[in-house]
Amino acid sequence: MEIRRALRQDSDELAALFNHVEDSGYMLFNPGERKATDIQMERQLEQIEKNRNSVFLVAASGHDLHGYLLLVGNGLERTRHSAKIVIGIREKDRGKGIGVKLFQEMEKFARLNGIRRLELSVIANNAPALSLYAKMGFEQEGVRRESLFFDGKFHDEYLLSKLL
Repeated sequence: MEIRRALRQDSDELAALFNHVEDSGYMLFNPGERKATDIQMERQLEQIEKNRNSVFLVAASGHDLHGYLLLVGNGLERTRHSAKIVIGIREKDRGKGIGVKLFQEMEKFARLNGIRRLELSVIANNAPALSLYAKMGFEQEGVRRESLFFDGKFHDEYLLSKLL
């Protein structure tokens, strides 16, 4: 398995991976609420390529994608040192070190591009993700109380960051 930048020819497999991960119940969208398409993924990859403070990484075995990590920065002078992270791993591939490898490659990119602050948010009851983020050096810096509503109840969202 290799960690590499997502390519336009990955669009079909990437859309399928996004849809699978979003159906996990741990992402912002409810299962089935948004369906990514290959055209949407291709457009997103084009936007990422234009932003030198962003990268779209995938964990791949040939054409099979096991996970992704999207690092989104911006060009504003005051916040150009910060970037937001979205990560997703195929359910059958979780717990196999793929997340660690994606984070390690992303951090290399961040350091080379002057990104000092990494940010992400996570549903408070997502213990496996919280464990990964702690392992990678992220610290909780806030709580968005009852920011999400699903399964008939409100849920907190933790805000985490890491300084490089």
